[in-house]
Amino acid sequence: MTEAKAKRRADAERSRADILAAATRLLADRPEVGLAAIAAAAGVTRQTVYAHFASREELLHAVVDHTTARAVAAMDAADLDSGTATEALLRMLDVGWQFFRKSPGPEHLGAFAPHRDRDRHVPVEARLLQLIQRGCRAGEFDTDANPQWLVAAIIAVSHAAGEQVRADHMSVAQAQKSLRDTVVRLVQAH
Repeated sequence: MTEAKAKRRADAERSRADILAAATRLLADRPEVGLAAIAAAAGVTRQTVYAHFASREELLHAVVDHTTARAVAAMDAADLDSGTATEALLRMLDVGWQFFRKSPGPEHLGAFAPHRDRDRHVPVEARLLQLIQRGCRAGEFDTDANPQWLVAAIIAVSHAAGEQVRADHMSVAQAQKSLRDTVVRLVQAH
């Protein structure tokens, strides 16, 4: 690759990253924000946004995919293999909650294809399943409950906590505490 091509590629990658960062930030506060505002916040033109993302829907999918990848990386950085399974599970929930607070909710971004939403949960489900299985082996978690069901229940309760905040039924702090308490009760050995 020539030096000029490498520079153009680097510029394009930087523009794409700037667009995703601006879209994530703006959509978290204003789900209806338009592409012109996102372009301005990213320091690019609308044409540049369209060069990277063919439609608003494609940009929204990219934002959710990007946020999911960052959340999974943060979960991995939370050292889920250290401490008790309960401590690791709470760290994982806290990491997920940090991303909830900074990111647009998929339900505010328009209708997504259900299979894409399920695919986004796969890496989170895998980490949760490993934690549940470790907790069961250690006697911390309920061995009578199906681990896959516990994973699904934790994800559902996490989404419910987010929905309560978005509907102004709970504060962020109340929802986070309720989520932590509910998940611990859910997995706890009896």
